[in-house]
Amino acid sequence: MGVAGTANSGLRFGSLFAGVGGFDLGLERAGWRCGWQVEVDEFASTVLALRWPGVARCGDVRDCGAVNLGEVDLICGGLPCEGVSYAGSRVGLNGERSGLWSEFARIIRELRPRWVLVENVPGLLTVDGGRAFGRVLRDLAECGYDAEWDCLPAAAFGAPHLRKRLCILAYPDGMGGPKGPVAFQPGLTTSILAEGDRNRAGIWAAANCPAFRMADGVSGRLDRYRMRCLGNAVVPQVVEWIGRRVVEVGRVRDRAGDCPGDTGHSGVHQGGGKQAWMTRSC
Repeated sequence: MGVAGTANSGLRFGSLFAGVGGFDLGLERAGWRCGWQVEVDEFASTVLALRWPGVARCGDVRDCGAVNLGEVDLICGGLPCEGVSYAGSRVGLNGERSGLWSEFARIIRELRPRWVLVENVPGLLTVDGGRAFGRVLRDLAECGYDAEWDCLPAAAFGAPHLRKRLCILAYPDGMGGPKGPVAFQPGLTTSILAEGDRNRAGIWAAANCPAFRMADGVSGRLDRYRMRCLGNAVVPQVVEWIGRRVVEVGRVRDRAGDCPGDTGHSGVHQGGGKQAWMTRSC
């Protein structure tokens, strides 16, 4: 499913824990093309098949890897949050579902994309005394990636609700320089937050997104699958902004003769013997 009026950047992404396609829609709006999707939920998979009929699709992430997933420029995904959410068990990445991060990391090691985009709830930063987040950074470093991250609220992109989500963008290690982070530059991110506050009503109205969980005449029990999937989904406008930043930076550095992943950093966090980079906390 392409997005009308969006220029194709020639870049391909693969979507882990794809849900109903929030990542996929956002990246397509930014000019990316979907190479494959991985989703185990039956209802969500039905939605993906309807909206992306020509895209290769796999079920259980544990059965996926280099043997059945094609090469892509970026791997994205929002792993299950039950083990790290403030509303969940808070068992960290040792839980059955949030523990699927190990499969995410394995697929990164096997496919070696130029970019990795991970999304989760802000609770990932603090669960298990911060050790779970440290493990994510350490695993990325051991895969050969630096990372930058920030908490981006949907309200910053015009939504009428807050919905903060932690976004981690990773790229090959050793690409540092004086050019600043790819996406989460403090000044730029702050301006996005302010713009969202100013234009919230207009931006969200233009998205033509109806309200749910209201007196719309549809039984909550009848609509529970859609509500559950919407609750788990990322906001496409947030992903679109990140996707456009990656494309823009890649083009600038391609013209300059640099590696597309070449970035600088505004802060540093030590983990696992390598460096993972930070711009600002949530």
